[in-house]
Amino acid sequence: MFSRLLHPGKRSLESLSEQEILALAISSEEDDGRIYLAYADALRDAYPHSARIFEEMAEEESHHRQLLIDRHVARFGDRIPLVRREYVRDFPELKPDWLIANMPLEAIRAQAEAMEDAAHRFYLAAASRTQDAATRKLLGDLALAEKSHESLARRLGEQHIPADVKAEEDQTARRQFVLTYVQPGLAGLMDGSVSTLAPIFAAAFATQDTWQTFLVGLSASVGAGISMGFTEAAHDDGKLSGRGSPVKRGLASGIMTALGGLGHALPYLIPNFMLATTIAVFVVFVELWAIAFIQNRYMETPFFRAVLQVVLGGSLVLAAGVLIGNA
Repeated sequence: MFSRLLHPGKRSLESLSEQEILALAISSEEDDGRIYLAYADALRDAYPHSARIFEEMAEEESHHRQLLIDRHVARFGDRIPLVRREYVRDFPELKPDWLIANMPLEAIRAQAEAMEDAAHRFYLAAASRTQDAATRKLLGDLALAEKSHESLARRLGEQHIPADVKAEEDQTARRQFVLTYVQPGLAGLMDGSVSTLAPIFAAAFATQDTWQTFLVGLSASVGAGISMGFTEAAHDDGKLSGRGSPVKRGLASGIMTALGGLGHALPYLIPNFMLATTIAVFVVFVELWAIAFIQNRYMETPFFRAVLQVVLGGSLVLAAGVLIGNA
């Protein structure tokens, strides 16, 4: 009932005739094959082994499509009605081609698994709606083909991607994630957390006014976020360095810079000065230890050195702000 309300212009699978079910299966196989080829194109440079997997998956979808066309011609003739899955309720929505290039490797693999599972369930449902014995057998065979060996992606992966190659591709994907998101985000978090300490705590101890201190912290955080975001996006387009989209890096850096400063500015929304300052100092040390952890976890910086650089340096900046505010 809810699906009818949400998708009033779509038909249910139960309302389709046998000819329409075959037409839907043909168009779905064609769409899946095109998506797999788009995956292969997106992965070919960085992950050639995975690209080959998706090329073979596309070939198999093409074979399935030809079997379905042959069956339609034998039963209904060569005029295939236009029935696509976006016309039918309850079909999972797939990402358009222009978003595929931005998907990480694991997301593409997971999407392929989901597509196979959806195809398996569709063929089972379609077979149950078909009275013709030959058509029913074909749809049942295709359901088994989609489900065989747990998944086609894993089956072809065993053939083309041995464990060492898959580990290498996973390492490449992790490196790209670090370069595009973690590194600029970490730089922004460090800048936002550390560079705003002095002005915020200097304003706090100089004015003893929590609202004025919050405004100083808000302006410093937002200003630093905008500056860091534009700087990160503008200084490297990512083509030669391989660091990925400048827009993604700029957003990661800018957002994390603003959050780093806002973390210890927000407590000053509390009217009580001592309580707000105590919470702000606590938040500062949580931020600094979090930065040290991220450096150790993703940047492989020795933990002791990360603590020395970040926690000690941040504490000195905090102390400078307090001393200046009390001067």
